Parts: sequence; C-alpha cells; structure tokens
Amino acid sequence: METVLISGGGIAGAALALLLRRRGFAPVVVERAPDVRAGGQAVDIRGVALEVMDRVGLLAEARSMRTRIRGMSMLDADGTEVERTTEYALSSGRLDSADIEILREDLVRLLHAQTHGEVEYVFGDSIVSLEEHEAGVRVGFAHGSARDVDIVVGADGQHSVVRRLAFGPAEDYTHYLGSYLSVFSADNFLDLDNWQVWLRDGDAGFGIMPVRDSRELRIAFGFESASPLDGDHRDTEWLRRVVVDRLSALHWEPHRLAEAALAAPDFYCDAMAQIRMDRWSHGRMVLLGDAGYCASPFSGQGTSLALVGAYVLADALAQAPGADHRAAFARYESVMRPFVELNQALATENPGGPASEESMVRAKNAITLPGAAAVR
Repeated sequence: METVLISGGGIAGAALALLLRRRGFAPVVVERAPDVRAGGQAVDIRGVALEVMDRVGLLAEARSMRTRIRGMSMLDADGTEVERTTEYALSSGRLDSADIEILREDLVRLLHAQTHGEVEYVFGDSIVSLEEHEAGVRVGFAHGSARDVDIVVGADGQHSVVRRLAFGPAEDYTHYLGSYLSVFSADNFLDLDNWQVWLRDGDAGFGIMPVRDSRELRIAFGFESASPLDGDHRDTEWLRRVVVDRLSALHWEPHRLAEAALAAPDFYCDAMAQIRMDRWSHGRMVLLGDAGYCASPFSGQGTSLALVGAYVLADALAQAPGADHRAAFARYESVMRPFVELNQALATENPGGPASEESMVRAKNAITLPGAAAVR
C-alpha cells in the first residue's frame, strides 16, 4: 500500500485523501492549523465538480448544506440601493442554477468526516524539508519526527511550502492581480434575511451575505493596491490593521465593519493572485489545487478546480502501471491543464467584474472525468 503524504487539509487535501483511501492508498494529511479550519467565504461547486461529488456519494448532502440566498442589492458608496435582483447573486451566479454554493468550512468538514478513523490527520505541524531518494521521499517536519513516504502532494494553497521546497521561490510562479481580499465573519448586525448586499466605494468594496439561517454574516472586503503590500502574508494582525484602516475610510457602515474585522476570530486576508507553472510535478512530488494552479477568487472556480484535480490525480495514481508515479503525474497534467487554463482565464476576462455566463458555462464543463464508476 503506497503512502501518500498530503500537505494541507483544506478542500483539495481532504478530497484527495478521501479518493485515495477508497482506491487502496494510505494517505496522511499534515495541516498546520490545530484542527479543521473554520470560517471562510461561501464557495461554489460547479459543472464537472458536481459529478465528482456525485461519484463519491456526497452530492445530496452537499445540496442540503447549500446557502439559501434569495437575491441581492447593489448599493452606492453611501449605502443607497441602486439595483436589486432575485435572479442572480454575485457570489454564486444564477440562483436557479444546479450549481451549489456552500460555506467552505462545511465542505471541508463534509469531506473530512468521510475518512474519520481511516486517514491519519496530523494537525498543528508543517513540512520543513523534502529529500527524495531512490525509494521515496524523506519528509522533515517542524515538530514531528521525519517520515519516509512514497509520494508527496502539495495541497497547501497559494503560498505552498511543498512548491517552495520542490520548485523554488513563490515569486517565480505568482502573478499578482492588483488587489487584496479579506474575509471574516460577524453577527448579523444588518438584519439581512438571506439577502446579499454589494457596495463599491472608490478603489474598495465589499459583499456581505448572511449564513446559518441568517444568524451570521460573511463579509468579503476587497481593495486595490498597485503592487503587493510590503509585509509578511503570515502576519495576520498586520493584515488586520491594514484592512481595518481601509474599512474605516468607507462612507457606509465604516465603524461596525471595522469593529467586526477587529473581533473576527476567523479573519483572513491575502493578495488576489494566480499561480502559473509549466509543470506541477518534480520527481515524487506533485501539486494540487491552489498550490499548482490557483485561479484566484475572481474566477469563482477555485473549489471546482480543487475537487476535479483531486479526482483526476487520484485516478491517475490508481491506474498507473506498476505504481509508476511519473506516468501518473504525466496523465494528471495532460488531463487537467486545458481545464485549468480555461478556468484561470475567467479571472482576467473582465477585470473588476465577473466573467460572462457563456465563458463560465464553457469553462466549468470543459473536462471529462476519467472512468465511469462511483468511488465509494
């Protein structure tokens, strides 16, 4: 039984662990957070990614957990409504679509629960070294003892440690898109009832949506910056101060939004960027999801890329003759790359706004999953 070490316990890592375990592998997931991460924005499962969820037997449960947004309002900088619709929401697209909008934390927990007691999760640790040898990879950790494994998968996001160790500095692959995104939760101080509000104020703006039967809010605040901020992306408190300062300059609800950002235990902020690479594997190490081909939230397809990528990679590893990782990685890349390129293009098609509906429909369905049987 091959041991596959997965760095990152988010959507990509949890999906891959589930798919590999069902195919007879021994996945081990290493996650630097102390537990399954809470918080985060609503994400979308679209197109072929719905088929992935169906093949693993989780589609119905995911549908039951979807958000219940009834519509949205567009506000001017002073908070006056200038447009409203019950047909469309900027966070998810058409409200009559078969696609699923779900909170990121709910999807991760759903995937994680399927392997409880079957997949080893190591929380509160991270990879610090990778040394490939003839029979596998020697992996060093910040806290735990070193391990020898057959394959290492970097599913550890835009700032992937596996990518840095195996391929080199992030700057070689990161393409900044001119803005930052912050996401955090708050009590529903606006009394929104399954209704989103969106506002633009100069070079900043936000979308606010109620979740958990409208008991909570998820606030997604974005602001433009001509160049990446000069600071450490891991310094949450520095980023929090940057966001609070930007929120305080808004014309509408600056104080309550700033207070919410200050108090949020799940505060997040990062640059909007894409990861573009000529190859996603190096020896016995391979990248998955945002680590290898982040499309940015502008695309609306990060979650679908993670789910589909996990399925294609797991299938390629399972079908490789003689457990040949080189053949598996080559197949994974050849199947996934056209899909990735179409979906990354969504983020740059219409700067400052969503891609066209036609482009989204084409991109989200632009791959045929290998095999036909359920993976249960």
